[in-house]
Amino acid sequence: MSVRTDIVEDVIKFRRLLHENPELSDKEFETSKRIQEELDRYGIPYTTGYAGTGVLGVIEGSHPGKTVGLRADIDALPIDEISGESFSSKNPGVMHACGHDAHAAMLIGTARSLLARKDEIFGKVLLIFQPAEEKSPTGGSKQMMEDGVFDVHEPDVLIAQHVWPGLPVGKFGVMAGPVMGNSDRFKLTIKGSGGHASMPHDTVDAIIVANQVINALQTITSRNADPFEPAVVTIGKITAGTQHNVIAETAEILGTVRTQSNKTKQMIRQRFMEIVKNVSAAMGAEIEVEYLDGYPATINTPEWAEQIRKTITGLYGEEAAPSLNPSLAGEDFSRFLQKYPGVYYWLGSSVGEGQKPLHNPAFRFNEDAVEYGVTVMTQAAIDTLHTLKEEEE
Repeated sequence: MSVRTDIVEDVIKFRRLLHENPELSDKEFETSKRIQEELDRYGIPYTTGYAGTGVLGVIEGSHPGKTVGLRADIDALPIDEISGESFSSKNPGVMHACGHDAHAAMLIGTARSLLARKDEIFGKVLLIFQPAEEKSPTGGSKQMMEDGVFDVHEPDVLIAQHVWPGLPVGKFGVMAGPVMGNSDRFKLTIKGSGGHASMPHDTVDAIIVANQVINALQTITSRNADPFEPAVVTIGKITAGTQHNVIAETAEILGTVRTQSNKTKQMIRQRFMEIVKNVSAAMGAEIEVEYLDGYPATINTPEWAEQIRKTITGLYGEEAAPSLNPSLAGEDFSRFLQKYPGVYYWLGSSVGEGQKPLHNPAFRFNEDAVEYGVTVMTQAAIDTLHTLKEEEE
């Protein structure tokens, strides 16, 4: 059952409004206000104030039953947009480059679709609009729960979807077990001894030390990690030096460690500490290490992953849910799944040739995916509640 055309059109319109007016994590004040206005428009009760700008809407079905929560994140990224869209960001240095504008708009569309099908709903559906998903390692999900988002309405199952530019429209990525990775981060500050470029013997060159540390770190995944266990150590930023004839006194390295299993995560952390401290010491430098645990791996409950797959294939056929590998990208929904069973799946949204990845300043979302996203999330909520009702009986 496809969603109504007018709902799809309104979702696209609202998504473009959000896209033009992106807000960073913990600053989603106008975004939250606009979401509340939409909920008011359709007579959906809600409460606010979770993790600052979070919103919880509630749809009561016509029949008694369990509770399913649908999550959409709402924050944007500190990126200057160059997508060329007519509705590009009006806020310099801020962009919806991860599709959260589409997530929020599609959840509003899903709510409208569910209202029209209340007679099919056994129980209630929670509409969870989450702030600060991009703010690793703190995030917004943990704070929402601490602020009591589920104190009155506790979910039996949680569901979230994410636009996925690596998949064509009409395709979905759903899998049991790990779907997204652990996402830790680090900051290294190397302290050497600067001096004149012509007299290196009188210095400890922080740039040379940084180079050796970076090279040594890459041996963790190539020589210490199990080749069958996904793992990545990435250096994202290096800052060092002042000019061509001065040997750098200090260097700063920022990066991230991505893993799937906790065993590999802990092994890499141990080897990381050994390498950075011993390499720096061997070269006569001091090093300060800041290593932060980020989001845990997003692990789908097998039962509910299979339920979503059945919903998708029931709507669009077996070919709509191809077999895919997990990603090592991080996701704050993982903390919800540590407390409640549920599933996180990908919504194909590629624009085709020229598609840029998530977090790219030229990222674009294919709005043809809106109908698929709203249809599946609506049907998934109804199907999941039916299954919960059958299990209860």
